[in-house]
Amino acid sequence: MSLSISEIARYQRHLILPGFGLEAQEKLKASSVLVIGAGGLGCPLLMYLAAAGVGRIGIVDGDTVSESNLHRQVLFTHEDIGKPKALIAKEKLKLNNPFITLEAYPVQLSAENALPILSDYEILVDGSDNFSTRYLLNDASVILNKPLVSGSIFTYDGQVSVFNYQGGPTYRCLFPEAPSAEEMPNCSEIGVLGVLPGVVGSLMATEVIKVATGIGEVLSGRLLIYDALAMSFNTLSFDGKPENKQIAQLVSHVVSCAVELSVEITAKELKEWMESGKDFQLIDVREPHEFAAFNIDGINLPLSELEELINEISRTKEVVVHCQAGSRSQKAIQKLQKEYGFSNLVNLKNGLMEW
Repeated sequence: MSLSISEIARYQRHLILPGFGLEAQEKLKASSVLVIGAGGLGCPLLMYLAAAGVGRIGIVDGDTVSESNLHRQVLFTHEDIGKPKALIAKEKLKLNNPFITLEAYPVQLSAENALPILSDYEILVDGSDNFSTRYLLNDASVILNKPLVSGSIFTYDGQVSVFNYQGGPTYRCLFPEAPSAEEMPNCSEIGVLGVLPGVVGSLMATEVIKVATGIGEVLSGRLLIYDALAMSFNTLSFDGKPENKQIAQLVSHVVSCAVELSVEITAKELKEWMESGKDFQLIDVREPHEFAAFNIDGINLPLSELEELINEISRTKEVVVHCQAGSRSQKAIQKLQKEYGFSNLVNLKNGLMEW
């Protein structure tokens, strides 16, 4: 696929790059890449793929922009809050490079829609933030026989690899099973250094370009591990397992990040309780610095100190327990019910994120 005069001017630094040149740039233009997740990883990844001249880019994300996204999701601004990430990303990337084709899918990927969406692209990229999507994408990439560039971040660390590349190992060869809910903190309450996804997303974009153009050595059968605090990179190798290629159909992979709870109240219902003057106790189990930054009244009994403050919790009236996203409050209630016999506790569903 030949380049126009304008594209030749735009990609000049690629065209004069030893080992890259016109041939690789034309391969980029002819390539199609589907990015799942337009969040922390997806933003820098998409920006660099668009700027590099990937001919056709698909963006899958069913989420909307929130204020807590903005410290790391650099494609969005304050004015984008509440808007669909996939659609906003498409609009902004088009402004960056009018010579590429962009398609937005503002949906959550599922076992029902994955194959129809993914089958239309040559390279798949996992920028999601949950294990359910990662395993779903792995299985879909095996069924469709497509390479899967994958990245993940956690607090100060990042990982990158390329799965199912030219018969290479899959995600399941490295991580056969997802961790249990008890082994994972809540997905919405994991802190992350703002610049971390920029580094990892850029590394993922590099692997996409290598897969699309055939230059360099692809991270197949190798996991790159980045430690931001130590500023170190390490690589470990892993082998493929033939049984992980034997996937014939997709199934839903539900990997919960929170413990289950039977009694919950919504933010709307809690506001009605407050407005009506209902007699209840409100407890915030976040850390003191979180409570000081923002709270909705009530008392602050941090989860980490809860057992020392048991006597401050009422046993005679309903008690609404809440945190940032609903996970710590659920854990608090589970502990109080199991170990201290409380039966009057109600969890604020989705915590302050829904407030």
